[in-house]
Amino acid sequence: MSRELTTEELYGIQEEIAARALITDTFDPGGISLIAGADQAFFLDSAGEEKIISAIVLLDYPDLQVLECAYAVLPVEFPYIPGLLAFREAPALIAAFRKLATRPDLLVIDGGGINHPRFAGLATHVGVLLDIPTIGVTKKLLCGSGELPTVEGDARVIRYENREVGYYLTSKTGCRPIIVAPGHKIALQTALQLMKACIRKHKLPEPVRIAHRSANHVKRTGTKRRD
Repeated sequence: MSRELTTEELYGIQEEIAARALITDTFDPGGISLIAGADQAFFLDSAGEEKIISAIVLLDYPDLQVLECAYAVLPVEFPYIPGLLAFREAPALIAAFRKLATRPDLLVIDGGGINHPRFAGLATHVGVLLDIPTIGVTKKLLCGSGELPTVEGDARVIRYENREVGYYLTSKTGCRPIIVAPGHKIALQTALQLMKACIRKHKLPEPVRIAHRSANHVKRTGTKRRD
């Protein structure tokens, strides 16, 4: 870009992305065979420059066995601004996604979907740009409100500005609920059911849990490999 965009211009981009997002199933949920998960990690390099690691894992479904891993390491070129995190994290995530040898049927991202002040969280942003069904999974509520479920496997809808934008899901007894939201090309109820099916022994669904582990492994073992 020849100049930095203003906050108002960035908000405008998000509004355009939200307008393009499809919150309906554009595929047969029963025909899914490949699900990818994505997560990010940050670190300072030897020169003190902040960089972002985006890791993506490809899993078969419904067994959820890892078939492929990819990652990208890029300089962080956008500041941390709540509500605009997609501009900070999406470039590395997209770069990692493009390294996959096989395109997944669905991408699950550690980040928000339409549960966002402008209905354009990271999962929606990336889903629209890559034209792929996406789901966002987070541990913290970005916006809206809803009743907290207390029974394992139970879910409660989250509403924001008179719109259903996701679910609280109690994935494990004794754990705080996670938030599941559609990003693009998937309906709310389908996003919830698929993430329920991806819960195994842990609080987080396997696609994002394994991606989180992969990103931290790259961070921990060094980034001397090619980006």
